[in-house]
Formats: sequence, C-alpha cells, structure tokens
Amino acid sequence: MAHHHPEQATRRADGGPDVDPDRRAPRKVVLASVIGTTLEFYDFIVYGSVAALVFNKIFFPASSPGVGTLLALSTFAVGFLARPVGAAVFGHLGDRIGRRRTLMLTLMMMGGATVLIGALPTYASVGIWAPLLLVLLRVLQGAAVGGEWGGAVLLISEHAGAGRRGRATSWVQLGSPVGLLLANGVVLGVVAAAGTDAFERWAWRVPFLISIVLIVVGVVLRRQVDESPVFRQMQAEQRTATSPVGETLRLHWRRLLIAIGVTVVSFGGYYVFTTVGLAYLSLKKIPSSYGLYGTVIGAALCIPVILLSGALSDRVGRRPMYAIASVVMGLWAFAFFPLIDNLGGPGVVIAIAVGVVSWGILYGSQGAFLSELFPSRVRYSGASLAYQVTGALGGLVPVVSLSLLEGFGTGLAITVFVAITAVITLGTLRIAPETAHLDEAGLEAA
Repeated sequence: MAHHHPEQATRRADGGPDVDPDRRAPRKVVLASVIGTTLEFYDFIVYGSVAALVFNKIFFPASSPGVGTLLALSTFAVGFLARPVGAAVFGHLGDRIGRRRTLMLTLMMMGGATVLIGALPTYASVGIWAPLLLVLLRVLQGAAVGGEWGGAVLLISEHAGAGRRGRATSWVQLGSPVGLLLANGVVLGVVAAAGTDAFERWAWRVPFLISIVLIVVGVVLRRQVDESPVFRQMQAEQRTATSPVGETLRLHWRRLLIAIGVTVVSFGGYYVFTTVGLAYLSLKKIPSSYGLYGTVIGAALCIPVILLSGALSDRVGRRPMYAIASVVMGLWAFAFFPLIDNLGGPGVVIAIAVGVVSWGILYGSQGAFLSELFPSRVRYSGASLAYQVTGALGGLVPVVSLSLLEGFGTGLAITVFVAITAVITLGTLRIAPETAHLDEAGLEAA
C-alpha cells in the first residue's frame, strides 16, 4: 500500500480506517500529549515533594510532628484514591464527546487545582478550613490525573498506524519521569534560592504557582490538535457508547481484569523502589539526599529506556517486553534492600536508579498495550480504569510495605511482596492477547 502523508487520517476507498501500518502520529499531537502529561505529573509529584517538606507545619500544626507528617502524606494518598473516580468520569466523557475535548478539561482542572493550592491560606490564618481545602484540591488533582493519561495515550495511538503505536505512545510515558525531574528540580531550585526559612514561610507556593505558565502552554498546544481519526469515524457512524463505563464492566470485564493484572508489577515495583525506599532510608538513618539522587538519576536514565522499549514492543510484541520487565523487577527486588543495608549511600543510589530503570522497560510499552486491549467504543474508559485502579492500589503499597517491615523486621518481606506482583503480571500475560501487530479492525475484533 502506498505511504500517505502522515498528517492525514487516511481512509480506504470503502470508507474503513486505513490500515497503513507506518502511519505516524502528527508531531503536533505528540508534543501536545507529552507536554500535557508532563504538566499533570509535575503537578501531582510536586505536591508529594512539598507535602513531605512543609505541609505538616503549615496545614497541620496542631498535631505532633509525626502525626502532622502522616496527615500531610495521607492527603497525598487521597489523590490516589480519587484517580479511579476521575478515570470513570473522564473515561465516560472521552468515549462520548471525544478524546481532545476531555483532555482540555483534565488539563484545566489539574492546573487550576494546583495553582489554588499555591494560593491557599494557612492553618494559622483560617484554622481547620486550610487542611480541608487542601484535601478538596488534592481530590480534584487526583481526578484530573485519572482522566489525563488515558486520553493522552489514545490521542496518539489512534493517530498512529498499527506498526507505530508503541513508539508513538512511549512519548506520553515520558510525562512521568520528566514530570518527576521537573518537580524535584523546581523544588530544589526554590529551596536553594530562597533558603529553608523563606521556603517554609512563603516560597513553598512558588512550585505550585509556576503551573500557570505550563497550563497556558498546554492549552494552546491542545487547541491546535485534531480529534483522533478513530473517534471521528465512530461519531460519523454513530457508534459511540451511551454508557462506556457500564459497557466496559458488563461486556469487557475480562479484558479489564487482564489489563489490571498486567499492570500490577508496574505499581508494586515502582513504589517500592521509590517511596518505600525513601522511607526505609529514614529508618536506617541514611541521608535522604541519596534517595533523591537515585530517583533523579533513575528518572533521567528512564527517558531513553522508555522510548527504546516502546519502539521495541512494536517489533517483538508487548508481551515479551512486559515479561522481561517483570522478571528484572522481581529479581532486582532481592538485591534492593541488601544493597542499601551493606553499601549505605552509594548502594542507595544504585538500588533506586536500577529499580526505576527496570520499571521503565515495562512503562515504555504500557500506553500502547493497555489501550489496545479495548475496542474503540470503550477504549478511554477501559484503559483509564485499568491504569488508575491499579494506580490507586499502588498508592497503598507504601503502607503495606511499611507494615510488612514492622511485622517481619526485614526488607525481605517487601521483596517477596514485589516478587508476588511480578508473578501475578507474568501469570496474566499468559492469557493476555498479543496486540502489537493488529490494525484498528483487528483490535475491534480481538
């Protein structure tokens, strides 16, 4: 078949979607999705960084420092629990009114909530209203993230041809490591420029308020992007689902369970290698800066790994990439705590950086794989729910891990937990279909 100009959503003579496997997603679409997703992750992660540093003093001063920190971090967890709700609400909208319009909503909601967090009055000035408003805004943040990822992935994958979906969607997956680097960079920069005292007094607001710039850029870019050709065709044929979430749960529940199953190790491993690793350092009295170095180095190395993994999955398939990543993550969990216990600071950097990179192998092809598991009518809802339900459970991983550590007194208990998540993913892969080489008609029929 002749190659078409990549900007065009091409059609065969009979009006079906074009099966040109080399069709590329337009650069504009890729750029808008990457910037939007980076912004969402920046906003979500910057909250965690600032919450751990100052929120216990600003929003929960009435409680003891320990309880204050716990409350500050539980507001962090609230964001995770809101993610499946966002997935259901925005999944419904994305399958009904379109990928592009829904993404404009999630971006503005996320940006608005983040800027408002930066403008919140403190406990000292309005009392209990301060933490209550903080929790409310955090819920809005979580809901927006819940709707963002699925839409950004679909907008790209539905513009790309069958042979390029892994490579194209791997760019969206960069939102997580780039957002992480940006959030840590901004927080460290502001702390360095303003000093610790000023940071606690007023400068903690700066990382949140900076979002205004990012929102403007994101909205301008997203306005220029075309709706996905797959969705446009669905609308033209009046095939859109009336209740996409209900339809997913009723007709595609097996696919939803498969999508959740293959994602388990992604969140299990990631949060152990990052959040739990950092908490473990404070218990071992190792300076947390080592943990930060490890996370930042890991995130930077993840960027080429994610792009490579996405492109490779187009050639060898999604399942082999997932299987390799699951085995590597499961095995690395056994080296993780001994490295920290025996090598101190340098061991921490190696343990966390390699852990994050092993997660990147899986994350690179995740966008393509999860969206390919669902037909276009319910794709936004299905992919979003699978990712965000697992993500919400992932938010509980630190709590579970620290309970295991307390109960068994050894990091090995957490290692076994990660190994179990790897086994669940490997088991689910055995029943998951291989979707990498299917065109749109093939995905509908799968």
